[in-house]
Amino acid sequence: MRHRQARHRPMRRRLSLLVAPVVCVAVGSVAGGAYGYFTSTGKTTGSASTGTMQTVTVSAATVTPSTPLLPGGSGDVTLEVTNPNSFAVTLISVTGTGGTITADSGHSGCTITGVTFASQTGLSTTIPAASTTTVDLPGAASMSTTSSAGCQGATFSIPVTIAVQK
Repeated sequence: MRHRQARHRPMRRRLSLLVAPVVCVAVGSVAGGAYGYFTSTGKTTGSASTGTMQTVTVSAATVTPSTPLLPGGSGDVTLEVTNPNSFAVTLISVTGTGGTITADSGHSGCTITGVTFASQTGLSTTIPAASTTTVDLPGAASMSTTSSAGCQGATFSIPVTIAVQK
């Protein structure tokens, strides 16, 4: 009597994956607009209320960066973020808009700035409610060695967009 060897099939398992949605609100603050934020309460059923998030704005800082910008090197970028809301927000990124980077009006000889901005992502800077906060971005600007000599000592305007979340 011959025994037939049983083939073992690999056991297949079903893998169930539960995915929970995450909602984030991002605000680009160079342009105006209204944004919503959501809250929910309840035990077995949910409810939500919506409100209006006021525009968080960015402007040039009035302080001198801690690391100056020199030809062939990088330096800090400082900016002021104003949060008019009644709640804190978190600055999560600062992105260059691709606009022209210009030197201040006192440096008309700065015809070629050679300045670039490295977008900053993964930030987690809290901007308190109803406040203006100075934010320093270490090494965010670079200047090439091809910059005009007239750029020495200049302050540069760098067009950026910020993203914040509640």
